[in-house]
Amino acid sequence: MRETRRIAVVGASVNPQRPVWQVMMVLAEHGYDVIPVGPKVAGKVIDGMPGYASLAEIPGKVDMVDVFRNPQVVPEIARQAIAIGAKTLWLQPGTVNLQAVTEARDAGLQVITELCPKIEIYRSGLSAELKGRGSHQ
Repeated sequence: MRETRRIAVVGASVNPQRPVWQVMMVLAEHGYDVIPVGPKVAGKVIDGMPGYASLAEIPGKVDMVDVFRNPQVVPEIARQAIAIGAKTLWLQPGTVNLQAVTEARDAGLQVITELCPKIEIYRSGLSAELKGRGSHQ
């Protein structure tokens, strides 16, 4: 997480009550460039973060793809993460698909499963280190 700068969040939502929205806000508060991805956020701006329909539409480099989607669609998301050159595929609790894990690892991506980056930032002690490093405050 220290080397990660840009995080695409697949399955993003405009609803502040959804866990994905809360995770996006915490990541942004800790200086990450968060990119909401999904059909419901395409063309919208969420708290200053422009949304895209797919990973392929994101301009520039993406370091990490954080997934909030049904496990059945995760292999395709993993393939898209590989195609855009992401370094990490992060599968939130309940999103793990073993085929996607294998494909991503075989392509050289770091794969993290069954954890949440929001929780890990606080649990690991990275919060104080990261907070304020970015421009999203």
